[in-house]
Amino acid sequence: MTTFRLPDLGEGLQEAEIVNWHVEPGERVVADQPLVSVETDKAVVEVPAPCGGTVTQLHAQAGDVVAVGAPLVDFESEAKREDSGVIVGQLQSEAKRIETEQGAPAAPAAPQARKSGVRASPAVRAHARALGLDIERVVGSGPGGSVSVSDLALLAGNTSPPPDAPGFEGGEQLRGVRRAMARSMERSHAEMVPANVMDEVDIDHWPDGEDVTVRLIRAIAAGCAASPALNAWYDRASDSRLVHERVDLGVAVHTDEGLFVPVFRDVGNRTADDIRDGLRRMKDDVSNRAIPPDELKGATITLSNFGVFGAGRHAEMIIIPPQVAIVGAGRIESRVVPADGGTAVHRILPLSLTFDHRSVNGGEAAGFLKAMMRDLAA
Repeated sequence: MTTFRLPDLGEGLQEAEIVNWHVEPGERVVADQPLVSVETDKAVVEVPAPCGGTVTQLHAQAGDVVAVGAPLVDFESEAKREDSGVIVGQLQSEAKRIETEQGAPAAPAAPQARKSGVRASPAVRAHARALGLDIERVVGSGPGGSVSVSDLALLAGNTSPPPDAPGFEGGEQLRGVRRAMARSMERSHAEMVPANVMDEVDIDHWPDGEDVTVRLIRAIAAGCAASPALNAWYDRASDSRLVHERVDLGVAVHTDEGLFVPVFRDVGNRTADDIRDGLRRMKDDVSNRAIPPDELKGATITLSNFGVFGAGRHAEMIIIPPQVAIVGAGRIESRVVPADGGTAVHRILPLSLTFDHRSVNGGEAAGFLKAMMRDLAA
């Protein structure tokens, strides 16, 4: 009898939610056959079988949240690998390759590893900072001694249920994408020093049927070219900044399950038709929950076109670390404006820029927004 446990999926993740099983008790499997799909804070990934054998018991059901190292499935195996971590080695190697190609900041990660021997996810570390706790004092109760939100609550003298446990009668525990979004927002609030610049641009000259999102994407590329400081990552632990040469734009996509932010690579060197086709494929993948995990990683700046929902001119938005900026486009509306010594009704597009004032100054933010407006007005 072999008990296969949830392996370490990398990036400091401590748990995953079971999306669906691809096997059932009594079924024979072969090595590397897809065993179960799990959802982490990043994406839905498939975990393969460690070896061949017959499934005897599933330890979790769809919707359950399983900690790294917890039992997943029992089976009578034909051969057993010594280290279950080998199973996801290719996934982790591929993630590292992608980060290297995207210019991930190797330097910021090293000081954090030297500074702390405590195992904790970024969300838990952010929660510790929000509570004013020294995470080095926390004795972790999770897998491998990792620190959980419950451990922080105990150190703070709070015996009430942790934030990720149901706290209301008849309440609903957040799962999957919504839970990941909640933790990302908490981390941003704990780390960021946000500031905002807002303006409007006259787009009445645009032809009928102009694709607003495509124009916004190209304008953001122009803004990054004029003010590269906005297309950057910032690391708090080492006070270091990495300015990217390539614009890999995260585009916020709303779904009933929560918010997805797939990444458009190198948007500054893509044509309008290419961007339009990419947007269509991206929306299909998100709708079908088939978007590859690597396409949700590595954004250098983000766009939120919240105006498509028909409400809101401007917004103070949330930046997702390590990014330092997010652009928002509000509701396009017709408005009376001065024109040729009189007045006219023109279409006006509101723009909002939220930036991390730790690494971006006001002049750089204003220069970025000015370049965006100039491109949209062309």
